[in-house]
Amino acid sequence: MDRNHLEICANTSHVSFSEDQASFVSLESEIPEVLYNALNTFVSMNNNWDQYRVMSSALAYFLYQNGCTDRAVTERYLDDLFVNAQSISEQPSNRLQTA
Repeated sequence: MDRNHLEICANTSHVSFSEDQASFVSLESEIPEVLYNALNTFVSMNNNWDQYRVMSSALAYFLYQNGCTDRAVTERYLDDLFVNAQSISEQPSNRLQTA
């Protein structure tokens, strides 16, 4: 895949979007089966998460940890960090697994 493929796809100056549509971008990616299985397990055990929220959170985490200074990315990272901590503490004890 061309390194500039994302930039080419992101150039949407010729396409018009409504206000609601402008805040979301659809991505397609191939991931290893082990990650897919872990994602399905996580989502099935955490009712307040879905695959879209997990992927968005993971992307925000990656960007933040690698030096992205965009305030919206930082806010997303921190929001998910604290929501995740809160949701874990609210889970019933029978849903928590120990290693």
